Amino acid sequence: MLMKAREKILEFAGVIKQASPIYETGAWGNTQQPSFLNQALELITPYPPDRLLQILLEIENSLGRVRTIDKWQARTVDIDILFYGDLQIKTGVLTLPHPELEKRKFVLVPLAQIGGGFIHPKYGKTILDLLAECPDQLEIRKLG
Repeated sequence: MLMKAREKILEFAGVIKQASPIYETGAWGNTQQPSFLNQALELITPYPPDRLLQILLEIENSLGRVRTIDKWQARTVDIDILFYGDLQIKTGVLTLPHPELEKRKFVLVPLAQIGGGFIHPKYGKTILDLLAECPDQLEIRKLG
C-alpha cells in the first residue's frame, strides 16, 4: 500500500525528494489492533497546503481509506502533511505543523532519517532533539 501511495503522490502531488526507510510500529492510540507501517517523504510540490491536502485525501480515498468517527482505527493508508517548510497555520481542516507529532516516535523516527536537522517552527528544536525527548514508548522496527 505504501508503494501505491508513493506512486500516486508522484503522479498527482509532486516529486519525492527523499524517502525514509519503512518502519513497523504498534498501533498508536488504540493498541488493540494490528501494527502499522510508517514512512516519511520529503515532497517538492507546486500546490499550496490546502490544495495538497485535498489531493492527498483523494489519494487515500482511491486506495480504499474509509474515514470513521473513531480516528484510532485500522486503515488502508493515512497520508499526513507534517510540515510545509516553516509555515504555521491552523484552519478548520489543516494544522501545520502537524499537531502532536513530537509525541509520536512512529512519526519522528522516519522523519529523522530524512530531516533530522530540520527545526520545528513552533518549538525551535530539531527533529532529532524532539525524538530524544519523545515520551512515546511504543517499539519501532526498521524493515528491510
